[in-house]
Amino acid sequence: MSEEKKNIELELNVTAPKFNLKDIFGRMINLEDYKGKKVFIGFFRHAGCPFCNIRVHALLKMHKELKDKNLEMIFFFESSERVMLQSVFHKEISPIPIIADPGKVWYNAYGLEESTLKSSVSHLTSFIQTAVKAKLIEVPMHLMESGESFSTMPAEFMLDEKLIIRQLHYSRSLTDRLSIKNVKAFAEGISLSL
Repeated sequence: MSEEKKNIELELNVTAPKFNLKDIFGRMINLEDYKGKKVFIGFFRHAGCPFCNIRVHALLKMHKELKDKNLEMIFFFESSERVMLQSVFHKEISPIPIIADPGKVWYNAYGLEESTLKSSVSHLTSFIQTAVKAKLIEVPMHLMESGESFSTMPAEFMLDEKLIIRQLHYSRSLTDRLSIKNVKAFAEGISLSL
């Protein structure tokens, strides 16, 4: 498929690409300011993706617990700031920064993949269960806006206090993410085999 695109993936034990960007709430988010803390960076699809919004919901429930353990979170979405701010769900995610990256500059910098095949298989095998779960926990699910991509594959990165990537996960399907147990263990300084 001509739409398939795989950027050069990042590797473990390297410094994460630095950014200094405005989030959808108007705050400047400079990765350098997070030195001395652990950081979870999540790259999600569009604002109406139920797969991603279920993941955001799960992470949001852990926010205080993780912050108390010195782990901060930063979320990227491929949707525009306008689209993100139309969503009550996403507006209520503050104080976690959400950075809109419709041009996918930072998706490319972090090596995210475009795969119509993987996205299609995920939709065929797990969309109905995911849509039901999204409805039950009341997270948004809607069609893509202009410029958003069906084929974006999510990714998650965990950085240590020196902003070195210590764990990373490029999703193989839309339900494939770092385990919650693993995220909590990282916050607590416990090493789990992936």
